[in-house]
Amino acid sequence: MQQLTAIELANWLALYLAAGLCCAIALALSCATTMVELYRERSWATVTSLRSAVLFVPRTWWRWQKLYLTSMPVTLGVVMLFAASMSWS
Repeated sequence: MQQLTAIELANWLALYLAAGLCCAIALALSCATTMVELYRERSWATVTSLRSAVLFVPRTWWRWQKLYLTSMPVTLGVVMLFAASMSWS
């Protein structure tokens, strides 16, 4: 098995950093959007029983998860274009 050259190692590190940065941005934006939606809808006002309180958390998590997962195509596109712009040899 061949060892990575210095250029390839630097490129892989840059790609992981770019992917991590894109994921961090997606996390922050999805959390902010979820909080704004919860505030606008006043979702906590519907919590009137133990059952609705228990179901509030999974519903909120699912709302956040859908928002976070919609960022995947953009993150993938950004990282792929970044990788394509690099010199690998």
